[in-house]
Amino acid sequence: MQENRVSRWYFGGVSSSAAACVTHPLDLIKVHLQTQQEVRMRMIGMTLNVVRREGFLALYSGLTASLCRQMTYSLSRFAIYETVRDKMKRKNKGPMPFHQKVLLGAFGGFTGGFIGTPTDLVNVRMQNDVKMAAEFRRNYAHVFDGLLRVCKEEGLRKLFSGASMASSRGALVSVGQLACYDQSKELVLATGYLTDNILTHFLASVFAGGSATILCQPLDVVKTRLMNSEVQYGSVSHCLTETAKLGPNAFYKVDVTFTQMLYTALSNYVL
Repeated sequence: MQENRVSRWYFGGVSSSAAACVTHPLDLIKVHLQTQQEVRMRMIGMTLNVVRREGFLALYSGLTASLCRQMTYSLSRFAIYETVRDKMKRKNKGPMPFHQKVLLGAFGGFTGGFIGTPTDLVNVRMQNDVKMAAEFRRNYAHVFDGLLRVCKEEGLRKLFSGASMASSRGALVSVGQLACYDQSKELVLATGYLTDNILTHFLASVFAGGSATILCQPLDVVKTRLMNSEVQYGSVSHCLTETAKLGPNAFYKVDVTFTQMLYTALSNYVL
């Protein structure tokens, strides 16, 4: 008899935080690759450079901000998506159509992305500090120190720098991670070859991770550059224009895209 698995929306926030502890080094390297003005290093080279200069623990710089981000951004989008999805499932006595999952995922992700923008900004800055020269580092002690200092030094509005990109990215990521994950799992189970087991979750996670990466990678690059900058970019369009000057590969560099996909797929799998 097949086990009846019951999920709770708050599992998403807690498990996302657990996933962040595993995938944080990948996220840090991704930020370093995205904020390069010129392509000087690839993924492995960047990882070795960070470890050689700052030690292994430097790969976990900004972990407090990452955890806080998951408990705002991820918790919000899971709360919206899973609560509505389960209600619709009971009402319709069956799974939601894919287009409804896409719309719901986009709404949940957009809302969660906006809520999580301040902690995401501090997370990006703490991660990027590792590669900066000592005199240019912000040296936030932890996420709350970062939030307070940004408010004090740059103003409350700065906490939501890149909010439009973070919200749009959140919408696209949630479509890939949540809607595509649910749909791909349903399709795999419908074949009759697999049951609701680890292999099914793994296959669905890989598909969802790839979908989310393809959808959100350009926005993720722009979001990261906006959040890391203090005065370099005057607007989203300015950042987009300056990034585009680096060439089309600036948005879909193979190493950055692979790192993002691996990070997203691992996060999904832990979930």
